[in-house]
Amino acid sequence: MHLRDKVVVITGGARGIGAAMARRFAAEGAADVVIADLDEDAATEVADSCGATPVRVDVTDEAATSAMIADVERRHGRIDLFCANAGIASAQGFEMSNEAWQRTWEINVMSHVYAARAVLPGMLARGEGYWLSTVSAAGLLTNIGAAAYSVTKHAALGLAEWMSVTYGDQGLKVSALCPQFVDTRMIDDFSTLEMDDTFIRSVAITPDEVAAAVVEALAEERFLVLPHPEVQTFFQNKAADHDRWLGGMRKLQRSWLATPPAPPT
Repeated sequence: MHLRDKVVVITGGARGIGAAMARRFAAEGAADVVIADLDEDAATEVADSCGATPVRVDVTDEAATSAMIADVERRHGRIDLFCANAGIASAQGFEMSNEAWQRTWEINVMSHVYAARAVLPGMLARGEGYWLSTVSAAGLLTNIGAAAYSVTKHAALGLAEWMSVTYGDQGLKVSALCPQFVDTRMIDDFSTLEMDDTFIRSVAITPDEVAAAVVEALAEERFLVLPHPEVQTFFQNKAADHDRWLGGMRKLQRSWLATPPAPPT
């Protein structure tokens, strides 16, 4: 898919990767880029910078998500690309509250379900459409110190794979964006851990670099979008020898964390 003249919706588009994609897609000549975000003021600021359309929406509200999608379809007749980009992270394990676990599940997974229920019928009726999930390398591998984030990103990847398998023969294209660390507000969530973040800062790339990788992958219609190419090697190593990979991750955890993780209570 090329972005020129396409109608695009990006959830969580007011900051970070979402904002970078909005600006890049607009520069590529998209007919309209709808920036759907809970923070309407921030969404408007990004939209004003690139000629996009801001919309306030809570992605955990299925009715609001459906209404937003229906409104875009009424105005444009279609949605060519839907980017399920909204997400949250936290650097916690079992100590995280049940409410926080549930909210992470709702934003990182169920928001994709809600959006897909609303946008796929139109795409499948036309026999074409594109879905992009922002997953994270944590969905292919795992994220030290971040249990709920790792678990929900695995689920988001599984859902994207299922959608590709189930609807690929009906014209739906699916990609999963799986970067490692990106220089956004989310990276600061890991500062709550007593850890050496030298590695994180050394591999962090800019949101604009991620957006460029997305445009390239969409043009090639690749499922995995890997702005950090080394993630492919890590994923292959995991598949080739899972036990060795787990041992390597434990070694990495020991080098990062000042104290061992606390047991669940």
